[in-house]
Amino acid sequence: MLFAIEEINNSTSLLPGVSLGYKIYDSCGSIARGVRVALALANGNQETATEGSGCSRPAQVQAIMGEDSSSPSMATATVLGPFHIPMISHFATCGCLSNKVKYPSFFRTIPSDHYQSRALAQLVKHFGWTWVGAIRTNDDYGNNGMATFIETAEQLGICLEYSVAFFRTDPEEKLQRVIESIKTSKSKVIVAFLSFLDLDLLVKQFARHNLTGYQWVGSEGWIIDSYIARVEAHHVLNGAIGLSIAKAHVTGLGEFILDVRPLISAGIDSSMFTEFWEALFDCRFRQGVSSESETECTGRENLSGLQNIFTDLSLMAIFNNVYKGVLAVAHALHNVWGCGETCGNKTQPDPQTILEHIKNVRFKTKEGEEVYFNEKGDVTAKYDIINWQPKEDGNVEFVTVGLYDASLPADRQLTINNSSLVWTQNAKLVPVSVCSDSCPPGTRKAVQKGKPVCCYDCIQCAEGEISNNTDSVTCDQCHPEFWTNKKRDMCEKKEIEFLSYEEIMGVLLTAVSLLGTCMTSIVAFIFFRNKKTPIVRANNSELSFLLLFSLALCFLCSLTFIGRPSEWSCMLRHTAFGITFVLCISCVLGKTIVVLMAFRATLPASNVMKWFGPPQQRLTVVSFTFVQALICTLWLVLSPPFPIKNFTTYKEKIILECDVGSAIGFWAVLGYIGLLSLLCFVLAFLARKLPDNFNEAKFITFSMLIFCAVWITFIPAYVSSPGKFTVAVEIFAILSSSFGLLFCIFAPKCYIILMKPEKNTKKMMMGKCSTKSA
Repeated sequence: MLFAIEEINNSTSLLPGVSLGYKIYDSCGSIARGVRVALALANGNQETATEGSGCSRPAQVQAIMGEDSSSPSMATATVLGPFHIPMISHFATCGCLSNKVKYPSFFRTIPSDHYQSRALAQLVKHFGWTWVGAIRTNDDYGNNGMATFIETAEQLGICLEYSVAFFRTDPEEKLQRVIESIKTSKSKVIVAFLSFLDLDLLVKQFARHNLTGYQWVGSEGWIIDSYIARVEAHHVLNGAIGLSIAKAHVTGLGEFILDVRPLISAGIDSSMFTEFWEALFDCRFRQGVSSESETECTGRENLSGLQNIFTDLSLMAIFNNVYKGVLAVAHALHNVWGCGETCGNKTQPDPQTILEHIKNVRFKTKEGEEVYFNEKGDVTAKYDIINWQPKEDGNVEFVTVGLYDASLPADRQLTINNSSLVWTQNAKLVPVSVCSDSCPPGTRKAVQKGKPVCCYDCIQCAEGEISNNTDSVTCDQCHPEFWTNKKRDMCEKKEIEFLSYEEIMGVLLTAVSLLGTCMTSIVAFIFFRNKKTPIVRANNSELSFLLLFSLALCFLCSLTFIGRPSEWSCMLRHTAFGITFVLCISCVLGKTIVVLMAFRATLPASNVMKWFGPPQQRLTVVSFTFVQALICTLWLVLSPPFPIKNFTTYKEKIILECDVGSAIGFWAVLGYIGLLSLLCFVLAFLARKLPDNFNEAKFITFSMLIFCAVWITFIPAYVSSPGKFTVAVEIFAILSSSFGLLFCIFAPKCYIILMKPEKNTKKMMMGKCSTKSA
């Protein structure tokens, strides 16, 4: 402060021709004494204040520099607020002091803990520590700072296993309870929002209980404190990492501090200087020497050889805060008086006027640092990230390993050089402090009941869901066309399934279909070669050849069900199946009617055959087939079958199949076939006991019995079969019923033609007829 005042008083650009005075008062760490002297300074009561003064003006001060901790600053700022006297602290960091309603005249040149607490939380998050313990000083500094840290930590997914507080004046039992909390914990990281005086007690207890291996994360209250670094148990803190005020340099300040002459001539009263000097050099001035063992002070001792907090220039950042605070008051006065080359009206301004000008002051120091206060009376938050690194001689070096700048975007605020870090117990790897190990890809976190969110179990993702990141909270659903792999960390394209020609089932069904077609062709060839024989001509050879043709189509239409479904194949397979089967059944029905009509024609005076001759038979087949063709046409026009991807039958497969479009159309086609089959079966059943010449009715009965049985069992099998087996069931039904018709109707005739040609004569047939008539 004295250095700044002397620099201002000697300046020709800042407050030219004006000398600033000062009063110095030591509150001795007592809040009550601090409040009392603040009131004395505000009221102009010089007797209560110190005797030493550089002022010749009235006693009321224009601004107060101090205090250096939060709780005294809160009390003092509360008292000074109604008087509108500015108070600028260089080391009070509690975020609560930013409340302008409670502390309207308070400013500070050190960043608020509002930023430090958030920076500490981001630092902890940066190293992946999600399960930490917290210790704080039980005062406004520690409680408010830790409250903000906990709030930010929760937002970042960090959990506290414990959060304990103590004060240096607490009974030892309370400190022991803190130690026990740490002993029983599993977390290996301790966030310490402490003053160096409280940490001194705690470190000694750690050493006493041999508690080592903890990674300390510290606030600016102790992280660069040289006293803590020199205590016997400081090894407990080796590898600590934390935040300190950004480094600064003030030209000439170091020399000023280490040069005794400016101090002697600075106007400090003799009693304060004497006490200060005797404490520094452990000596006594002649009038205070009481024994020969005490060293006499000369006043010319060399400060540069000392190592104590006064000469510790590593605290230059804190000294700089005092320096900036004094300059802020000077610039405010400069603006109040409208100084240029000289200052005009030098009447003592009202404190409130100075307060308003300090709010708006903005200037640069001689080092180029810009100084201004925001609406809360705070400065921009910048911190160095400090790492405690032990040296070979056992001392500690405070190494700057990064920077935190709150003025930058959130993703760029924290910068750390991880390669230069040293951790607890000289470890080179980042310590691990988690409640639960990370959940690998393919799993999700499930919070353990009754525990914080950082304690969780890793649950494998359900089928159809994946997580491809570590510590996923949820699993993501795969696209319907994809399915999870075994690890559940990737969606893989589903296997597409349909009845193809390449697989064994498709090959077998194709072979059976072609076999049926060939056998039908062979039968047709046999019938054609023997078309003039009685057994071929006996029952309308034209219908027989048409039936064989339709059977061949029935065998071939099953091939349309094999292969990748397409729009055309879906429409073709169902309509071809429906029409060819109706054509087939119509031919069988025609043959059945012919049998019945032929029997009636053998009766005396019967001319029924002329009413059901070949033209009528052809018309019957065409009529029945036309009705089915009409149904299929309406089906295709109104709601035709179409290919779809079935995602529901199998979770891990896509079934390519044909949707029938209109269920009514599909079941109408099957129903019409069933109706004709039932009619044919009834008529054949009625004709089963006709004479041997006309025993074809028996074989038609058997064939229709097989046909109906196949298609009745087809319905439940079709409905219950999954995927491509649905198509296979339909093909099986087509082939089975086709083979039933082929074998039951044509096998006996082929047997007689090929094996018993002697029975294939008109005479033989007429003989049997006569025998039956008798």
